[in-house]
Amino acid sequence: MSLQTLAAGFHDPVFDSQAAFRAAMWAMARPGLPAPLATDLTPPAPLNREAAALVLALCDFETPLWLDATLAGVPAVADFLRFHTGAPIVSDPALARFAVIADPLEMPELSAFAAGTPEFPDASATLILQVATLTGEGLWLEGPGIQGMIGLGAAPLPDHFTSQLAANRRLFPLGVDLLLAGAGAVVGLPRSVTVREG
Repeated sequence: MSLQTLAAGFHDPVFDSQAAFRAAMWAMARPGLPAPLATDLTPPAPLNREAAALVLALCDFETPLWLDATLAGVPAVADFLRFHTGAPIVSDPALARFAVIADPLEMPELSAFAAGTPEFPDASATLILQVATLTGEGLWLEGPGIQGMIGLGAAPLPDHFTSQLAANRRLFPLGVDLLLAGAGAVVGLPRSVTVREG
């Protein structure tokens, strides 16, 4: 493992981790609204800063982590995340508690990830999708934490995204949760939200 990999973590581990954690929780409580997520991380490409900050804040040695093919193809990414979180990297998305997806257009179906069980609905996966933009109104969201409806124009997103989210919503209280990370912010899409195309 290179010195560059070892040196690329949070500048202030306690403060920066708490700030990223608060941004993620704020985003999940207010679906569709971008929560600012400023970070000075310099993770190995193609892992973006915002996704890296979320992983470092949310993952530890008890949270198996899955990386999509784009990220898994760069060993420095796994080295960086293992060193700074202790999270084991798994090859099966169904075993992951967290997943990081650098290329949402090529990601597996949401049903490939753990949705929890009736006894333990929290034993589900949280997916962190890297996006280039979080502006616009291509999608419309409603549900808990939203007054009326709110527009969201994140991109890129996978094909049939709204139908996948609808199927995920029907599983409630089971299902996966999503965090969209990029452009200096994070947006939450919890399993409780209803998403329609605009």
